[in-house]
Amino acid sequence: MKVAITSTGNSLEAKLDSRFGRCSYFVVYDTESKATEFVPNSNKENIEGAGPASVQLVASRGVKKVVSGEFGAKVKSIFDSLQIQLVVINGHEKTINEIIGLLNHENNQQ
Repeated sequence: MKVAITSTGNSLEAKLDSRFGRCSYFVVYDTESKATEFVPNSNKENIEGAGPASVQLVASRGVKKVVSGEFGAKVKSIFDSLQIQLVVINGHEKTINEIIGLLNHENNQQ
């Protein structure tokens, strides 16, 4: 399954970005192949519509789950319609590597 994680940078040591639509990068992680791709968020500077445009960006990558610090009301309904699960992680000190570790642990439980 592909999971998008909002990130402040393009490395595994970068921190979780609390903003979904205006995050710096999306890390697309495949829980089966363990492949990681860093996708720059071209919508982060949009004056308006950054959230919905970012939904389209991650959805086009075949993502089934998105991890971020928060999601706006507009994007929640779009994700619901696309049947993409949202995961909110509070606390911005987690690195992308730590979140991937949590995802791998979650998959091993199933």
